[in-house]
Amino acid sequence: MDNISIRPARPAELAAVATLRWEWLVENGSEDLGEREDFVRHFVAWAGENANSHRCTVVLQDDRVIGMAWLALVQRVPTPRAPRRASGDLQCVYVVPEARDGGLGGRLIQAVLDGARELGLERVTVHSSPRAIPAYARSGFQESPRLLQAQVTRV
Repeated sequence: MDNISIRPARPAELAAVATLRWEWLVENGSEDLGEREDFVRHFVAWAGENANSHRCTVVLQDDRVIGMAWLALVQRVPTPRAPRRASGDLQCVYVVPEARDGGLGGRLIQAVLDGARELGLERVTVHSSPRAIPAYARSGFQESPRLLQAQVTRV
C-alpha cells in the first residue's frame, strides 16, 4: 500500500474517525444505531471533551483516514517512589476491510505503544476480539494471570 502515514489524529479528522467507529459497529452486527450524522456530531464533541484522557492515532492513505486506535489514559494511585503513575487501555483499533492483512494494524498498534512509552505509562491493556489476538501478541501483548475484569454494565 502506497502513501501511508500513521500519526495522531487532527481535530479536522475526527468526523472521519467517527465514521470508522460507525463502520466498526455495523460490521460487528450492531443494530438500532440511530442516525449516523447524529452519532458523528456526538462523537466529534466527545473526542474534543475527552482529548486529555483519550488520544487517537490514525492511519492515512494519502489524505483518507483508513484506520484508528485510541489510547485511554488512566491516572494511577501514587506511591512514594512514583508520585505520578499512569497506565493506558488500547481501544477501538480498526482498519477498513480493504486495507487489512497487510500489516497496517500492527503498525498502528506499535505507534500507540510508542506513544505510551513516550508518556511514561506503566502498562497498556487491550480487550481484544479473538481474530485480533495474534496481532496484539506480535506487538508484545501477553496474557496476564493478574488482570481480572468484572462486567458491571451491558454494553
